[in-house]
Amino acid sequence: MMKKNLNKISGVTLIELLVGIAVTALMMGAMFASYTAVNSSYKQVTDKARISSSSRDIVGMMMKDIRLAGFKYYYGQNTEDITFDDNLTHISGLEDGRGIIDTHDPLIVFRDTLGYFAADTIAPGSDPPIPQKNRSTDTCCDSIHIVYGDFDKNDPIQKYKRYKLSYFALPINNEDGDENNDFYGIYKTKESWIENSENPFGNWTSKCTECYTNQLVRSHLIDMEFLLFDENGHHLYKDGDYPLPNNDNSAALYRIKQVDMSLMFRSNKEFYKNKPKDKKFLKTLNADRYTGTGFDDKYLRDNVVVSIHTRNIGR
Repeated sequence: MMKKNLNKISGVTLIELLVGIAVTALMMGAMFASYTAVNSSYKQVTDKARISSSSRDIVGMMMKDIRLAGFKYYYGQNTEDITFDDNLTHISGLEDGRGIIDTHDPLIVFRDTLGYFAADTIAPGSDPPIPQKNRSTDTCCDSIHIVYGDFDKNDPIQKYKRYKLSYFALPINNEDGDENNDFYGIYKTKESWIENSENPFGNWTSKCTECYTNQLVRSHLIDMEFLLFDENGHHLYKDGDYPLPNNDNSAALYRIKQVDMSLMFRSNKEFYKNKPKDKKFLKTLNADRYTGTGFDDKYLRDNVVVSIHTRNIGR
């Protein structure tokens, strides 16, 4: 009787067991492959979002500063022996003993110019060193200088203030031994105009409490480009330069109504798995700006372009 019951017990043969293990292994492998693909895709998306987010942060800061260009503070009528409006001397940079670095013009762009030295760090009559580009084909970078006014009622010596903000680029060594991986950084300097009874001639200083020089704002910069337009949308670029105090287009300094800004950044690490089949080229605002041979590496390059209205210039 016991033998009869044992014969009816269902079992699993060794072959069936091995087949089950193989199927399970295949399913686990497929699930892991799917997870790896999804995780890799997710990481790429988050990395790109992180790059875009940090790019937007600096763009927002620069937009705010550019809108300040030409701002003047008016305290108005009062009985406190404070002048109605800004009583500081306007300097064009063409006066005797002055240079463009002293100018109070609201917004100046220098094309294809690296670096900037604060006015009080340059010895009179000397030429500061010019930073060299990482590669001869690099377009980086334009620089922009913004002048605006402010007011401090509690300052017993100089209540009306005038500040200059400068955004410029400097080369940064990637330190991996490959010169092709070197990039640039955006730097910022803030100066204050000092003009009072003790210093009637006036000068820019970078040593005030709120001032600073060569502050790194963002690294891994590829290019920084600016275009200037008047109220009719006409590009103010002329004879190889934008309006400057000492060129024939100087009157246009007070016709700047719009600034188009392009910032291009590169990822810190390689972003793509494979190199592109065809080389990629920089997307610049000026079609003839980039003369390089293109890129075929695995880095991500993100370009942010904005248009900024200069609401205080010309008023």
